[in-house]
Amino acid sequence: MIRSWTATFRRALLASAVMPYICWAADANSLPDTIEKIKPAVVAIGTFQKTRRPPSVFRGTGFVTADGLHVVTNAHVLPDKLDTDKREMIAVFASNTNQMEIREASKIGEDRDHDLAVLKITGRPLPTLTLGKAQLVREGEIYAFTGFPIGMVLGLNAVTHRGIISAIAPIAIPQLSAQLLEKNLVARLTAPYNVYQLDATAYPGNSGSPLYDPISGQVVGIINKVFVQESKETVIQKPSGISYAIPVTHIRDLLRKLGIEAN
Repeated sequence: MIRSWTATFRRALLASAVMPYICWAADANSLPDTIEKIKPAVVAIGTFQKTRRPPSVFRGTGFVTADGLHVVTNAHVLPDKLDTDKREMIAVFASNTNQMEIREASKIGEDRDHDLAVLKITGRPLPTLTLGKAQLVREGEIYAFTGFPIGMVLGLNAVTHRGIISAIAPIAIPQLSAQLLEKNLVARLTAPYNVYQLDATAYPGNSGSPLYDPISGQVVGIINKVFVQESKETVIQKPSGISYAIPVTHIRDLLRKLGIEAN
């Protein structure tokens, strides 16, 4: 009886040790198929002005959701002003087979507290991403994000990174000294909310990239390099190996306020 129990215990111990590697392998094997599925819904965000050289300026990433005509991105990705006299416009650069097509876009809503914006594009609907549930995200889980890092240099080739949720923590942390507080940090301390800390590196241009489940492709957050980093890392020198994402809950809330039904 004791020998049987010991053998059972050993098998259980071995299974518990092997299981994380099996899960990691499953994620790794599923990710290529998921990337292929979600890439048509990941777009570059920028401005377009026909008489300018170059006419296109890339500013960040976004993703299409809802009815295929709405794009979610970070509010800070969008320009503060447009040169309307010279017909400068917000542009969404979407992949169409081996080419990029330019869609005119207009901002229809934003949430400055969570650095979110929603655009509406012209033309036919594009492929969409499905929004997941933030409450299911746990520390230690593996997620991926796809976007256009350093778009003006590397070109509009979508790039994917993968990492774990290193921590789920408040967007702003109290400073040791009042002298270290600045206006934006104080504002975020009065209405704190949690963000995802990732152990994958996001680069300029990745702002607005969807953070998604590598198996299902459901979006659980949106990459935010600038807004969150300025809140959490005012003392340390912005380490390049730490990235953040805003939970999908706030995307859902903004879409709901705009009367847009999320899928």
